[in-house]
Amino acid sequence: MARIAHLSDIHFGANDSKIVDAATAWLEAQRPDLIVISGDFTQRARVTQFKQAAAWLGRLRAAGLKILVIPGNHDIPLYDVVRRFARPLERYKRYISNDLCPFYEDREVAILGINTARSLTIKDGRINHDQMAMLRDRFAHVPPDKTRILVTHHPLFAMPIGRGGELSEAVGQHDDAIKAACEAGVHLALAGHFHRTYAQAARKMVEHSGGALVIQAGTATSTRLRNAEPQSFNWLHVRRNNEMELQVIVWDGAAFRRASHVEYRYDGEGWASRTVTDEMMVGKAG
Repeated sequence: MARIAHLSDIHFGANDSKIVDAATAWLEAQRPDLIVISGDFTQRARVTQFKQAAAWLGRLRAAGLKILVIPGNHDIPLYDVVRRFARPLERYKRYISNDLCPFYEDREVAILGINTARSLTIKDGRINHDQMAMLRDRFAHVPPDKTRILVTHHPLFAMPIGRGGELSEAVGQHDDAIKAACEAGVHLALAGHFHRTYAQAARKMVEHSGGALVIQAGTATSTRLRNAEPQSFNWLHVRRNNEMELQVIVWDGAAFRRASHVEYRYDGEGWASRTVTDEMMVGKAG
């Protein structure tokens, strides 16, 4: 089983240091096999904000934790127009990672991160055809029994983001991106950006989108909340490529605690879910 902590939208420069410390303590205590951070390390891509983010990542790595990171749209300067278009991710590469499309593989999972942040848009994302080719190629060499996980900052699919269920914009070149993910055999698609938690089978969102389970992370530490949804992150237990558990870990004002626990199983046609209770966990332990 692979234990993965999925965090997103850290937003140094618009976050709460107490919540950052609490998230760090939780990660150090639980010791996931891998921490995935799906972008927006900073609020305005300023040097001071990147230095704070780098120091935080350094603390996690010093604790012996493995991390896979990708940038978000907030990691591109907004008001520095010259830097935005000439060197959009220069500071991200200097302070966070020079690899914009990282790949991780162990005995159980293969994970590809793809950069969707672009200079030409303020907040929307895009996947280009070179990245789609990379997606197909990377996973083509992965054994069929491993779980293939795709990580992007902007979700591939339109998401319900408002109280009335209004949908967000999907990632640019949406149809081709979904086709590439389907052809690559992606099992899990992780993303952030909208500061909302969400999980749904891909084929319930878009027809002919394959068998992926789409999992959206809220903001882990930002003070900029959507619809008053509290800070949170995801705790994934990936047992097989057709069986996993998702716990949403939520800030309650004093600490991060489990707010929900759902088990997902794929039967070849779709993902079925059921809520896991504490009594069920006691039964498993016995």
